[in-house]
Amino acid sequence: MKNFDIKNRLLMTTVVAGVAGVLAAPAHAQDAEARQETIQITGSRIAVDPNTISTSPVTTIDDIEVSLRGVTRVEDLINQLPQAFAAQGANISNGATGTATVNLRGLGAARTLVLQNGRRLPYGSPNSTPADINQIPAQLIDRVDVLTGGASAVYGSDALAGVVNFILKSDFEGLRFDGSYNFYQHKNDNETIQALLRSRAATNPSQFRIPEENVDDGIGKEVTMIMGVNSADDKGNLTAFVTYRNNDQVLQRDRDYSACAFGANAAGFTCAGSGTTFPAQFNNFNGIALTIGPNGDFVPYNGNTGAYNFGPVNYYQRPDERYLLGALGRYEINKHAEVYTELNVMDYSSVAQIAPSGSFFSVSQVNCANPLLGPQQQAAFGCTPAQVANGEFISMFIARRNVEGGGRQDSISSTSYRGVIGVRGEIVPGWEYDVSGVYATVNLARNYKNDFSIARLSRATDAVRDANGNIVCRSVVDGTDPNCVVWNIFQPNGVTQAALDYLQLPLLQDGNTEQQVVTAAISGDTGVKFPLAESTIKTSFGLEYRSEGIDAVVSDNFASGDGAGQGGGTAPFPAASFDIFDVFAEARIPLIENQPGAELLSADVAFRRSSYSTGFDSNTYKLGLEYAPMNSLRARASYQRAARGANVIELFTAQGLGLYDRTDDPCGGPVVGGRAQNGAGATLEQCRRTGLADARFGANLDSPAGQYNALFGGNPNLNPEVSDTYTLGVVFSPSFLDSLTVSVDYFDIEVEDYISTISPITALDQCLATGSALFCGLIQRDNLGTLWATPAARILATNVNTGSLATTGFDFNATYGLDLADVGLAGMGSLDFNLVGTLLSSLETVELPGVTPVYDCVGQYGNQCGTPNPEWRHKFRVSWETPVDGLSLAATWRHFGEVKLFGQTAATASVNRKFDAQNYLDLAGSFQLNDTARFRAGANNVLDKEPPLSSLVGAGFGNGNTYPQVYDALGRYVFMGVTFDF
Repeated sequence: MKNFDIKNRLLMTTVVAGVAGVLAAPAHAQDAEARQETIQITGSRIAVDPNTISTSPVTTIDDIEVSLRGVTRVEDLINQLPQAFAAQGANISNGATGTATVNLRGLGAARTLVLQNGRRLPYGSPNSTPADINQIPAQLIDRVDVLTGGASAVYGSDALAGVVNFILKSDFEGLRFDGSYNFYQHKNDNETIQALLRSRAATNPSQFRIPEENVDDGIGKEVTMIMGVNSADDKGNLTAFVTYRNNDQVLQRDRDYSACAFGANAAGFTCAGSGTTFPAQFNNFNGIALTIGPNGDFVPYNGNTGAYNFGPVNYYQRPDERYLLGALGRYEINKHAEVYTELNVMDYSSVAQIAPSGSFFSVSQVNCANPLLGPQQQAAFGCTPAQVANGEFISMFIARRNVEGGGRQDSISSTSYRGVIGVRGEIVPGWEYDVSGVYATVNLARNYKNDFSIARLSRATDAVRDANGNIVCRSVVDGTDPNCVVWNIFQPNGVTQAALDYLQLPLLQDGNTEQQVVTAAISGDTGVKFPLAESTIKTSFGLEYRSEGIDAVVSDNFASGDGAGQGGGTAPFPAASFDIFDVFAEARIPLIENQPGAELLSADVAFRRSSYSTGFDSNTYKLGLEYAPMNSLRARASYQRAARGANVIELFTAQGLGLYDRTDDPCGGPVVGGRAQNGAGATLEQCRRTGLADARFGANLDSPAGQYNALFGGNPNLNPEVSDTYTLGVVFSPSFLDSLTVSVDYFDIEVEDYISTISPITALDQCLATGSALFCGLIQRDNLGTLWATPAARILATNVNTGSLATTGFDFNATYGLDLADVGLAGMGSLDFNLVGTLLSSLETVELPGVTPVYDCVGQYGNQCGTPNPEWRHKFRVSWETPVDGLSLAATWRHFGEVKLFGQTAATASVNRKFDAQNYLDLAGSFQLNDTARFRAGANNVLDKEPPLSSLVGAGFGNGNTYPQVYDALGRYVFMGVTFDF
């Protein structure tokens, strides 16, 4: 990116100058007296005493937890936390970005800041700005800190919901080899669902089958090598690592509860599907709906039996392959200068597969004289002899799956590079500096395969006879497209490979993101203290420069929306970037120490001023208080104002068509008592407001796939989002139980002017209900009255600053260690207990204040609430250090509370009405085989519990009739591994 050249030079000049200056400094002998031990906690740049607690709640995952989970994907580790909600990951196929992201508090992944060793990670890809945690090596994790609520005053933009900080192992010495193997195992024994499959297989065996009773699939393998060496003078360390990971795909056809796409009625689930079917559907949306019978004649199309089962070929788990290598190093030249560096390189590839493409009603006309049509077929179309003789075209929409070509495959590859270089040290006693530079880039390459060209579909279905009597495309005869090959879908087994080669064109995208961060901070002891305090005020302040940029190109057919299965074009992204310049400061202020009734009273304050090149400034700040009336009891409270400036994608993405999910069009369905029978039942007057012609009121306006068109895209005039976070908590460590620590924290987060779109569902519903020009002006129906059948049908949904997001609740953390000898079980080892739980009190969305209602999604799922949001969720672990030398065992209970369908009515209050509470049991153990080898094994979801099912999960986070990024959708997860240390 040429427009980054100046910034690149600025970055490198700053870093190199800083390092050169240090190297030129005179070397002094290390002080004989060791400096006082301090640590840096997530949420602050000030080094503090190890006993200090954070005034903002922090949940920590240690490296033991990584081992007990058996994870090779870090997303699976984070998703076990009650604070984490569904985000991009390996179980998403339709709408996958190829990244793995973190969504704290259900406020969206873009509002969670992800750090590695306290420094932010870059955009995940040109299609996804949240950081991709695929680049975090699981075996290098020392701990993961999850901080609740805003932290923009310390870390800058984006930390509205909180911060996830991955702390990697440093100062490793020796050589370690680690290998792991895992797979899913499931017993298909859902008789209710299998009965549905049997009933449909009787008439359509090619699309409906019962999977094998026992399946083992989704095999994952990972190998890691870590090498660390200390310098001869023990002033430096270099730790290097390399990791390879490979995971196999899992198809929905291999689980009985996902082997067909669900519908629902009063009796329960049905095997439903898509009206874009196989062998084909021909529909003029005016009384004619046909398909091809066994003998090749046209017969009436029955949506109950003819809908296409699009579920089986979808990936339940995407296959992926990942290479990681990196290094962390430091060397202390003298007490004034320690040089440090980090390097991460990742090469990642995955494939997202969904149901085959085809003509999604893309072909809208048929020539009555088409030589592929027989007399019976011409008559069934309503073609008169005169129309046949004159070669007239009639309105006839073709919906037909590309079964012969196979599933649509989005092949996603990315390569990321991230480098950190810095120098830190003492300026004078009590004062230190830290100057660092970060450069990161992510390169993306996509190849979307097996999709059809809309333009070529129209030509390939318009057949004529040439001068020699051969059936060819009309475009071959008139010379407009000599390469056209006829797509014969009017007769059984008529599709040829040549036709597929003509129709299937790859859709290509290449792009990259770049991030540069230069930070200079000074921290130290002011020497000033309050009269009743023993410790002095400590402070940190500094400057930070950050730039973010994206550049992406796409093939012409991708940009134009020519892909039949895309629902719109994927716009190119001309090079765009913005800069942020920050000034920040914070202080830790002891007010009272070691006084009667006040062992400690201290305050934390922080402030940051951010200036964006897009033309706005923001101020963020923090005030935190810590009060300990006694050593065993501490209270903490904090208020934080955070901000998130719009990212490059939100600002500058070109506008284009996309899809949204909706059950039906409220203006469609039979008219009874003056109201259409779909949804809440709109009147003719209401439907006129949406641009519907009177003649189409009550017609079949529903998309067979349940997906409708919307125009999405960027907006360069977006203002920053702002949030206010309040936390209040207590930490109790009783002296009579030395190893017990319990914390309870209340959180209250509200985001205002959040960047989103006016939901197409909201726009249509509000237009019907109020007639507001704001909403009705966003709706554009096509000449058929639909909101999906042609590109002219759409609802405008570009980015705007809309309403507010808010959530409140309580976090519970408890740890306890018990030596069994203390309870009369001498020689039986010890137990460790750990509980992390969240009680969600509210999760509210107001799309447009004063216009739309408040949607509170606690205990709800579906519709406006999306993924399940249980009121109570916890993870409780018991670990046993057994009396057998080197043997450790652990059991974990994961609980997800019950959720109900949001906005359910009598019509939906049946099989989809709720998900019951889900409980999972995980078991793990490890054994030290000898001085160098340790073996581990375990199983998550030991009881092979099926996920809760619904026909209303939609696309995206909904997959296979459930939410696999929330629940254990694939069955029992079995893992084993071995670590060798030399």
